[in-house]
Amino acid sequence: MKPSYQIVDRKDSQGFARYLAKNGQLLLPLVELIEASRMAVDELIDVLGRASIEAVLQLSAAGVAGERHQGRKGGAVGWHGSQEGKVSLSDRKLRVRKPRLRRKGPGPGKEVEIPAYLAMNNGLGSRLLEILMHNVSTRNYRRVIPEMAESVGISKSSVSRQFIEESAQALEGLAARRFDHLELLIIYLDGLVFGDHHVIVAVGVDAQGRKHVLGLASGASENAASATSLLEDLVERGVDPSRRYLFVIDGSKALRSAINRVFGAGNPVQRCRHHKIKNVCNQLPEELSDQVKAVMKAAYQLPWQEGVTRLKKQAEWLAAHYPGASASLREGLEETFTINRLELPATLRRCLGTTNIIESPHAGVRLRTNRVSRWQDGHMVLRWVAAAFLETEKNFRRLLGYRDLWMLKAKLENEVALDSKPKAA
Repeated sequence: MKPSYQIVDRKDSQGFARYLAKNGQLLLPLVELIEASRMAVDELIDVLGRASIEAVLQLSAAGVAGERHQGRKGGAVGWHGSQEGKVSLSDRKLRVRKPRLRRKGPGPGKEVEIPAYLAMNNGLGSRLLEILMHNVSTRNYRRVIPEMAESVGISKSSVSRQFIEESAQALEGLAARRFDHLELLIIYLDGLVFGDHHVIVAVGVDAQGRKHVLGLASGASENAASATSLLEDLVERGVDPSRRYLFVIDGSKALRSAINRVFGAGNPVQRCRHHKIKNVCNQLPEELSDQVKAVMKAAYQLPWQEGVTRLKKQAEWLAAHYPGASASLREGLEETFTINRLELPATLRRCLGTTNIIESPHAGVRLRTNRVSRWQDGHMVLRWVAAAFLETEKNFRRLLGYRDLWMLKAKLENEVALDSKPKAA
């Protein structure tokens, strides 16, 4: 029997409500109970909901075995009483009474499933994954699932098994993504720490400003081998190494080395300014920290040669009493001005000067994983991060200033603008 499908919207429930109101005698006992304060509204919904589900199951069974007629033999499939069943709702399982159908004749395997019953129980695993990614622990989910008379809970071990399966599929799906069709312009690289485990994540931005989770790898961003492995995997999946991209990184030398090894030294690299400011100011006393922070922020608004010169003078001034801060400021200084050197408009510099684009999804990942108290191994970390990133990706918006990305594209195609070793005046 070929199933039929229909899109259901609010008008369907409104039509059903008009029908029930017109045939009010069906609801009079319930109305009396509610008015007498002997039945709560949620109990009413429970009763009607279960009754509606069981009515649907009866109709679906009739579509397979025909109408039940006492004394008639019927067709090849017959009615055989009823039995207990469970229907998966959005957040729980509900015990219902469902018809039992059996094929006639001798031999095993005579039970016949009800199509509507099978349909109602599809998709439990994906729903559990969604619930878990919205910060509900497998050990505490009962606290957020509404209790209901005669409802049947799902064991925490079952939830865990379902999540392991779904998150493993999410990791496999992410690892299988192809990027041949994408015109990528920007690649953000950053790392996350989960206990003793590190994960490097790559997020790309295409020419239309849309963001894509490209991949992830186990290992710290300070580990050149892990970073190289991630970038080589992106190349195998369609990221063209012969094209130029703007790489935005947190300042890790290992990431910079991996980019040179896989994509060549001709690609411009922008180091995160927030990381640079934080690294410098962490080595200064509080009363001086705000002053240096203001100087650095102001310098980043200047033309790149002038800005680099200003910050080199600042580093000289710090060298006498705060040599650590001075050395941190000098290290990779020119690459914090890459977007200025490319003469990109302010609309783009605002979001290309930091790794915030990738750190924002990281915050969503942390929100979805902060309830995990013990990471068993690196594969468990990768499963959780992949599932959380793909869930967070659903809320990705276009890059701020995406209408000006044509300017970045033109700069990336202009070899003269990509001198890999810029010199300040």
